[in-house]
Amino acid sequence: MKTIDLPEPWLSAYTSSKPAIQQRLLDFSLVPADAYFYELAYCILTPQSSAKNADRTIGKLIADGFYELGFDPTSYLRDPENYIRFHNVKSARLLHVRLNFPEILRHLNRNTLNSIEMRENVIATVGGFGMKEASHFLRNIGVRGLAILDRHIFKHLTRLGVIDEIPKNAPTKKRYLEIEAAWHEFANNVGISLDELDLLFWSMETGEIRK
Repeated sequence: MKTIDLPEPWLSAYTSSKPAIQQRLLDFSLVPADAYFYELAYCILTPQSSAKNADRTIGKLIADGFYELGFDPTSYLRDPENYIRFHNVKSARLLHVRLNFPEILRHLNRNTLNSIEMRENVIATVGGFGMKEASHFLRNIGVRGLAILDRHIFKHLTRLGVIDEIPKNAPTKKRYLEIEAAWHEFANNVGISLDELDLLFWSMETGEIRK
């Protein structure tokens, strides 16, 4: 397939940030299995809350041994220094996921499952997770090729002509898969993986290459 150039200003941004983007993706692939729980917990905390606050909260939960001890994490999430919205609901979800994590982990066998199958398993076993959250978690443990669709991504996909307009509501599963497929086609055309483009779009929005 003949590739086309990524348009400006995306091309300039990609050229300057490519090493950092590829390093971040390598970092994801090196996350050990014993850290998967906290990567999952991070993805529970981030919706409608600051990624930095979620990261700080997870750091405190790790330091105090949440997974080992199973204490009520509500006070950690409502701490003004790293406030997490909907802390009561998310705290209950953290406790539930902790109890069920061995079962969740069992469904992440990369030797027998592809990325799509793993995403379906995550959605089925993690309460409250949809396509976006499951894709985010899997990307953060090194699974490639899954779209993490939110308003920032939609903005770039619209400007690049991948989709016609920004969805007014969260896409249905069918529409999510359609957008994901269109994004893959665009990525193939410009010769840059969907995963790299995802981090590029986010870095252009925030100035950071975060998880």
